[in-house]
Amino acid sequence: MEFAVLGSAWALPGALKILQGTSMQWFQQSMYHTLLLPALSLSLLLAWLARPAAAEKLPPGFLKHLASYMIVWMCCIAADWLQGPYVYALYSAYGFSESAIMALFVAGYGASGVCSCGIGSVADCFGRKKCCMAFCIFHMIAGITMHWNLYPLLMLGRISSGIGTAILFSCFECWMVSEHNFRHRFSSSLLSYMFGLNFCAMYFVAVLSGLGAQFAVDNTQLSAVRGSMYVGGFTVPYDISIALLCIGFALIALLWKENYGDGQKPGQLLICDALCLLIKDPSCRRLCIIVAIFEGSMYVFVSNWTLALQSQDIQPPHGLIFALFMMAAMCGSSVATLGRGMIPRRQLRFILLLSVLSFAVASRSACGAVGCCLGAFLTFEFCVGWYFPCVGILKSECVPEQIRGSMYNLFRVPLNVLVLVLLLTHIGTELRFAICSFLLSFAVLATFGLVGHKQPLPETVEVASSP
Repeated sequence: MEFAVLGSAWALPGALKILQGTSMQWFQQSMYHTLLLPALSLSLLLAWLARPAAAEKLPPGFLKHLASYMIVWMCCIAADWLQGPYVYALYSAYGFSESAIMALFVAGYGASGVCSCGIGSVADCFGRKKCCMAFCIFHMIAGITMHWNLYPLLMLGRISSGIGTAILFSCFECWMVSEHNFRHRFSSSLLSYMFGLNFCAMYFVAVLSGLGAQFAVDNTQLSAVRGSMYVGGFTVPYDISIALLCIGFALIALLWKENYGDGQKPGQLLICDALCLLIKDPSCRRLCIIVAIFEGSMYVFVSNWTLALQSQDIQPPHGLIFALFMMAAMCGSSVATLGRGMIPRRQLRFILLLSVLSFAVASRSACGAVGCCLGAFLTFEFCVGWYFPCVGILKSECVPEQIRGSMYNLFRVPLNVLVLVLLLTHIGTELRFAICSFLLSFAVLATFGLVGHKQPLPETVEVASSP
């Protein structure tokens, strides 16, 4: 099984390249359109192979827990994905320069970094359900501001989006892990299954979001309706996102029960506990390095892929490209499910090695050889899809429940610092990718000596029910 999983990882970029060439000859379409069907077929095939066996018996209550989490997660993550592909394109359409656009991205990542210092302890103390509902509000604000060609308002939107992102990628997972382990007491093997299914479904939703956004943009025109207010075109995906966020907010309020970390301690002490564990535990330190470098590189990629794929020959279909990225990530998530028997740290080491190569290729072909650059990006997105289920298991093993939210957000502090440094320095896209490749090689070294282990819990976690 291990060789089959690793083989599929190496084969993905080559298979896509062959299929691209064949479909170009057959249909005489653009590279992006001809990749769509082969990539979709491959992602669906791997998802089918990764499906749970019919003979697997699920404990009572698991399907209800799965449904209540997945429905909400899919609504919220779809709303986030819809806002992603057209951020740079919309800012550019409003006439802002590259430096002004990068300043907006920096504001978002800066807000996320600052928020990461405290949101975990806030969630642990005041409730993860409440924080997830707050995510919906912050992202609604971000979506609404995108209708105005006013730089201060767009800056407010990026800051709001950054705060929402910090919540999305920490509090939702904390809520799910706590419910799984402490309210329902399901097995660790089912948690691994939850992570695999979670991210596979997430990327499937992302594919639909990208294609839906592309369809909406293609069939409407961006136009001013009143002064600096714009509708249609690149703003339509944000309108759809706002509708999904309203649904997600209502579902969280109705379906979820509240849970907490260590409700007896104030937020400052929870952060201190998390810092002490980070200093004392080598595995937590190594995991922090890996998370900061890999996810920091991922955000650098998110901020630069639009610019890297610019071509004089064709206007890149951003929604379609985003859908292709998500198909590659879906393949990676399916491979993570297929490789459940493999040791997580070994999987992580291979993921990081493949990411080093991807950024190395991208650094040589960005803003030039678009085909090679796209292949490198698809390979990296494959790594992203494989990475999150794998690192999710390692984090669940290394981090105690009482400080889970605080620790997860401490991991994001060096991540956001790295992103800010790379985006604030006036260097080219190629050099940014080269630096990411170099840093990822250090993340590979950090996997040696990384040991997943259960931390002793000094006292039972407080899990409160909603009134």
